[in-house]
This record gives sequence, C-alpha cells and structure tokens, in this order.
Amino acid sequence: MTIDSTDFADLTEPFRRELIAHCYRMIGSVDEAEDLVQETYLRAWRSYAGFEGRSSIRTWLYQIATNTCLTALERRSRRPLPSGLGGPGIDHAPEGEVAWLQPIPDALVTAESEDPAAVAVSRESLRLALVASVQHLPPRQRAVLLLREVLAFPATEVAEMLGTTTAAVKSALQRARATIEQIAPSADSVDEPDSPQARAVLDRYIAAFENADAIALKELLVHDAVLELPPSATWFDGGDAITCAVSGLGSPGDWRMTPIAANGQPGAAAYLRGSDGIYRAYAIVVLSTAADTLTRIVVFGDPALFPTFGMPVELPA
Repeated sequence: MTIDSTDFADLTEPFRRELIAHCYRMIGSVDEAEDLVQETYLRAWRSYAGFEGRSSIRTWLYQIATNTCLTALERRSRRPLPSGLGGPGIDHAPEGEVAWLQPIPDALVTAESEDPAAVAVSRESLRLALVASVQHLPPRQRAVLLLREVLAFPATEVAEMLGTTTAAVKSALQRARATIEQIAPSADSVDEPDSPQARAVLDRYIAAFENADAIALKELLVHDAVLELPPSATWFDGGDAITCAVSGLGSPGDWRMTPIAANGQPGAAAYLRGSDGIYRAYAIVVLSTAADTLTRIVVFGDPALFPTFGMPVELPA
C-alpha cells in the first residue's frame, strides 16, 4: 500500500476524540491520554502500509491505542481519588508523591455536532465515579472491561486486539465485573452538565462562594455529601464535608468562578484573589448533583489543569 498522508488523515482523524476518551479511561490522566493518542497515531502511520483491511480502521486504531496504554501502564501505578485510598477523615497518602486521577474537559472528547444519544453515552462512561473505579483493575482487565462494556466490541475482536483467546477475554471480563461490584461507590445521580437543573445548582454553588454565603452553600449539600480535595489524601463525608466546605469561603469577592463541563458533569474553574488583587488559578471543581442538591464535590487543586480546560491562569483585579 502506498502511504498517502491525506488519505491517512481523512481515515483516522475522525476517531481522535473518542480515542482520547478511551486512553483517559485507561490511564486516568488527561495529560497522558493526549500523549498516548499522539503515540497511537504515530504507530498507526508507521504501520499503515501494512494495514490489510481485515478489520475496520476504527478497530485497528483501538487495538493500537489499547496496547499503547497497556505498555504505559507497565511503569505506572493507578491514579486514585482520595476516597479510593481509605475511609474519610484520615490521611491515607502512601509514601512518596501520588499521581492523582485528573478531570477531563467535555470539549476535548465530545464534538458539538455529535448525535445527542452518542454524547450522552460518552458522558456517562466518563463520570468520575466510573473512571475512579476502573483504576482499581489490573491493566488487562481494565482494557477488556472498557472494550467490551463501554465500547461494545465483540469478544472475538477484543481477543484479537489483545493477542489472547475469546475464553480469556470472557474470564477477564467476569473478574473485572466482580471487582467493580465490590469497590465501586454508590452511583452518583448526575444531571447532564448543560441541563437546566445542573446549571441552576452550579449557579447557586458559584454564587455561594463568590458571596461567601455559607448558609446558601450548606443548603445545597445533602446530609451525606462527599468532599474530596486532591492533592490532599484526606476526604470528608456528611457533616464533616459540609463543615469543611463552608469553612473555606473566606470573604465576599475572594473567589471568582467560571462554569465548565468536565467528565460529563457540571463544574467550575475557581480563582482565588491574592493580596495584589489578582485572581489566580486555584482548582478545577467537578460536581455531582441530584434533585437540585449537591451530593459530591471534587476539588482538583492543580492550576496546571487550567490550560487544558481553555482557561487562563490569571484574571485581572
């Protein structure tokens, strides 16, 4: 086959967004997912001349992407949220630096022109609770679960992708399901990030912070709300979560927040005002909502995430 760069790009580029989503589910890092997709396309380009069309281009790309992720996972540990390390109220951080699960912007993995049903499925498979649960699986079980349950590839195709047997795929899927059932938290009830209900809750959350209104924030939180604050390994639930949340409001005007959509959930880019009046990137916040309330708040205290979400790291005074 003669390699034609235009032909290659036309055939493969439409799958970039969904491959980023797949690598993110495998790895738990938006930064690494983008790098791994770049590596996937490089490997695909190098082997394109030998592609014989025995499978679809999409299946072929997923095979390359999955095995690229498996190679990367040989030298990486899983990426947890604080709630994945132990019970609430205790610092469970292991020795050394923890590579935390990262959020991913919806805009990176979902095109506005996509079918609404496909968008809904993509968002559901990127919820923080699901991605965090999948991180507990051994890499090959993780791959099998995602390829079979999320992407609906037949067991025979998954076996070919992973260089194993159909029986081995079915066995790995059974073990993966059993593990997920044991460790997965209760499912968050999450509105679509652009739904009127989710936007109303997000607006109230932002207003409570920007106005330093502890009562308004407390009214939003259910009695068993969960608060996670990576890179802190300590997390909070129930009354402790509410107390911790409302104690961090500061004074009116200390915070500015811009709405975002991450992991198929509503969220905000939070800026904290410094002594010089400049608002600097503080955290990416991802919310879980149910019946006009907040059930979970995950505050990713990593300003390096802001450019990924298309957000500036500073706002003028």
